[in-house]
Amino acid sequence: MNGADTAWIIVATALVLFMTLPGLALFYGGLVRARNVLSVFMQCFSIACLMSILWLVAGYSIAFGDGNAYWGGLGKMFLSGVDAQTLSGTIPEVLFFAFQMTFAIITPALIVGAYVERIGYAFVLLFSSLWMLICYAPVAHWIWGGGLLAGAEWSLFSDGVNDFAGGIVVHQTAGIAALVLAAMLGPRKRKTVPPHNPGMVMIGAAMLWVGWFGFNGGSQLAADGGAAMALTVTHISAAAASLTWAGWEKFRYGKASLVGMVTGTIAGLASITPASGSVGPVEALFIGSVAGIMCQELCGIVKNVFKIDDTLDVFAVHGVGGMFGIIMLAVFGHASWVAQLGGLAVVGFWTLLTTAIIILVVKMIVPLRVDEEDETNGLDLSAHGERAYDMTS
Repeated sequence: MNGADTAWIIVATALVLFMTLPGLALFYGGLVRARNVLSVFMQCFSIACLMSILWLVAGYSIAFGDGNAYWGGLGKMFLSGVDAQTLSGTIPEVLFFAFQMTFAIITPALIVGAYVERIGYAFVLLFSSLWMLICYAPVAHWIWGGGLLAGAEWSLFSDGVNDFAGGIVVHQTAGIAALVLAAMLGPRKRKTVPPHNPGMVMIGAAMLWVGWFGFNGGSQLAADGGAAMALTVTHISAAAASLTWAGWEKFRYGKASLVGMVTGTIAGLASITPASGSVGPVEALFIGSVAGIMCQELCGIVKNVFKIDDTLDVFAVHGVGGMFGIIMLAVFGHASWVAQLGGLAVVGFWTLLTTAIIILVVKMIVPLRVDEEDETNGLDLSAHGERAYDMTS
């Protein structure tokens, strides 16, 4: 065990949890109507709690157990055979479990942005549980656990997919799942309204930015120069995408908005995620600069061309951003074109298929969507019996 590596990954684990609670919750919560903000908080918090338990029960074993090319098996259920002295590389395996648990939390939590303001709470819990175990955990095994796409002896591609911190595992899977769920759920009844609290959105985005240092820097699993470079390029990409998003918004609409700028930040962070273990600052500057414009354009395409109400643009920002970063690794010569494109195709198909099946099964058990009256009145009161604000004062 290396003390420095262990100390850094303990910090990184806390930072990645900080991304979901409270970062993502505040970011999403500020974007919805005032009468739905608590429902968003509740969904994010519930997912964090539920995924933690399920990761212990079976998720970690499926992703990182000693199985075969397709899944890790169930040999490490409930951390069987793992104690404080068991190592994973130079850190305790229980710490590696905890670090990866925070990824299993934020990935289904990202999907929340696609269905806010109109989905049933019970559906969120059951869908997220099945999706993490059936879709996310096997993909994590394929790429990070030595499985189908990792470049091992049984890999589909000899070079293996280069996905340092989750362009495919986290952002593509969440983005595609969000698009499928939004399409099957249908659009909101109420016309789009401005975010109820742009300041809350900015605070959430800032927390995500800070937490992302643990997300990407921690994926080095060591306190070394690689972690330092990953942290640095993460910051450069986020800064560049923030500026290009705001600049493109000013060019297109005459004004640059705060919500737009910080959404650009998230686009830059998602795009650099898979590449942060390989690229340098100049490449990161390019990735972020392009992402800020590209992801903004995709937001309009999804809503206006595809007519899919992906409410908070999960696919356009996270899905497209993550896939863009995967492709840029091949463009810059850090990975094989065949492996990168092949990985995107395999995981894209798997995510599309499993997400659609899970939705169809779960909606037979619990309602997918709330009724029109509850949607109009807001989910805070109808689903949770609370209000975020005193509406009478």
